[in-house]
Amino acid sequence: MSEKTISNKPGMKKLVIAAAVIIILYVIVSNSFFFLGEGESALVQRFGRIEAVYMREISAVVKAELLEDDSSLMVSEGTGLKFKIPFIDNVIKYPDKLILYDSLAAEVITLDKHRLYFDNTAQWRIENPLRFYQAMKTVEGARTRLDDVLHSEMRVRVGRENSYTLISNREVAGKMLIDLADAVNVEFTRRRDGISVHDIRIKRTDLPIETYQNIYTRMITERERIAAEYRSEGERDLLRIQSSTDRKVIAITSEAEREAEEIRGEGDSEAARIYNDAYSSDPEFFEFYNLLETYRLTVGSSSTLIVPLDSPFAKYLLGINPAAAPVGPVTPPWPAE
Repeated sequence: MSEKTISNKPGMKKLVIAAAVIIILYVIVSNSFFFLGEGESALVQRFGRIEAVYMREISAVVKAELLEDDSSLMVSEGTGLKFKIPFIDNVIKYPDKLILYDSLAAEVITLDKHRLYFDNTAQWRIENPLRFYQAMKTVEGARTRLDDVLHSEMRVRVGRENSYTLISNREVAGKMLIDLADAVNVEFTRRRDGISVHDIRIKRTDLPIETYQNIYTRMITERERIAAEYRSEGERDLLRIQSSTDRKVIAITSEAEREAEEIRGEGDSEAARIYNDAYSSDPEFFEFYNLLETYRLTVGSSSTLIVPLDSPFAKYLLGINPAAAPVGPVTPPWPAE
């Protein structure tokens, strides 16, 4: 039994050596590569110096900044498996996506000397990982820098506005936040911090208790002033519209009356012409027609009519010619009742 164990010792040594070689090779290979994910950027540090920068996408501006800072720097774009020298190169990874920033409430003084407390939130990202590493090293360090710069610029811009305007006017507050983001990014660029801020928002605005009534009174007064301006403008527009409408009505009425007079004149002229034509075509019939119209208009159902014998009425009513009317009494052509 012991002889077999002794005879197997050289084989065991080989297995141990092979296993050791495999482990060493595995450690060397595993330390020769690193994986860069979609939401990451990385720096390769060798003996304390940054040798390479890896990013998913690199803009022309950022690439120019990187090469300006170190012309010998290797700049690589794209994700996936990356090579490094094992046990010598150190890989520093940063998030390559928007990072939420949520600040504590900070006190600011407005133009009308009122104190407000703003609770801000924003999104920021690492644009240049090399400058970010040189300026702040870690994400926590960037949050501290954001607090300093954001609150400083916030105080400057809030100090240009009245308290009731910031609280009640969303357009003014929105424009102030856009200007604030621009100013913060300019400051980060000047400091070469390698970060940019996006979409600054005010989560909450608190007022000191002693200023509640004062600010609310100012807001009510301002709203009443704006309402009075709107009412005044509405009354002016009403008078203007009424005056314009009255002028149009007068012009339209005058034009209509003029056209009506013209039409009536033309109608009267046409009627007179037709009347004259009818009279000239048969004067006797026209005279008879006029007498009938006169009878219709003057004689009623209970009227008593006294007609002289020489009257034109007697010509057709009694059948008497006024030129040859008798002197004595005349018997009517119908029997007496």
